[in-house]
Amino acid sequence: MKINNLPDKPAGATTGAGKPADRLSASTSQAGTQMPEAGVTVSLSAVSQTITASVARAGGDVFNAKKVEAVKNAIANGTFSINAEAVADKLLANARDMLGVASK
Repeated sequence: MKINNLPDKPAGATTGAGKPADRLSASTSQAGTQMPEAGVTVSLSAVSQTITASVARAGGDVFNAKKVEAVKNAIANGTFSINAEAVADKLLANARDMLGVASK
């Protein structure tokens, strides 16, 4: 996925400064994303707002670095196992929450 390939700007389009939109500029961060130009309105979808609020309520931690490292090591060692029933239960619970359906 290309970060700078925006649907509202065709490939090879230029930015307001006359530079090609697909080239990195001085305002581009190391990750390759560009800062929005002045006057650009950015809004979050309802789902994004819900996720952002959930993360804020949980203390702001997006992930548990120790748990990620443990999973990474388990995968590397070949000892990582997936509990398909637990995954399915969580998916269904999340879908119920998002749809506002009461669980059984």
